[in-house]
Amino acid sequence: MQCVRVWRSVSPVCRAAHSTLWRRAQSHKATATSRLDLSGIYPPIATPFTAKEDVDYQRLEDNLQKYAKIPFKGLVVQGSNGEYPYLTEEERVEVVRRVRRSLPAEKLVMAGSGCESTRATVQLTEKMAAAGADAALVVTPCFYKGKMDSRALIQHFTKVADSSPVPVVLYSVPANTGLELPVDAVVHLSQHPNILGLKDSGGDITRIGLIVHKTQSQDFQVLAGSAGFLMAAYCVG
Repeated sequence: MQCVRVWRSVSPVCRAAHSTLWRRAQSHKATATSRLDLSGIYPPIATPFTAKEDVDYQRLEDNLQKYAKIPFKGLVVQGSNGEYPYLTEEERVEVVRRVRRSLPAEKLVMAGSGCESTRATVQLTEKMAAAGADAALVVTPCFYKGKMDSRALIQHFTKVADSSPVPVVLYSVPANTGLELPVDAVVHLSQHPNILGLKDSGGDITRIGLIVHKTQSQDFQVLAGSAGFLMAAYCVG
């Protein structure tokens, strides 16, 4: 990189700041010309298992052949329906790889890459991108939910988005995590050039409408995370 010699002459704090700004600039260049349009339906597919609790890749392939015939915009892989907490990292990546290989190229793959630590999420997001994911669906870390305030979550998602080779979609699913991504954090993160949108599975239509309103100038895309409130979500944009 051209800036390496300059960075060596500045303090570690300035170097870190310049590094972050450089990554954001590169991210902005990538997304400015190729920003994904997420509008459409993305079924959160299940992960089939054998009687021995291994991933049943043959059944997965069979399911994918059926999904490919339905005019979905794409698939959500390793969302909560995919039971990702029960898979090893290798299994999570392999499932995404097989989904991408089986689907037509025009169908998007949104792959869950969220982990409890920022470092692990960054690493898994990179692996999901290498496996063919078009976007990374990053759930809120929640084991220490009492400490996951807006400041902590903004820092977490910003670091993930700074490093991600693909656009990031925030994922708020309070029924499973016990934690709802705060509206002020969503609004702040919507300004990041590599954060594409939010999948909100909380079902609070007032909240969804507020987020749509507060982020309308940011080209930020909001997805309803359940069919139960899909029509209502359409009504608020």
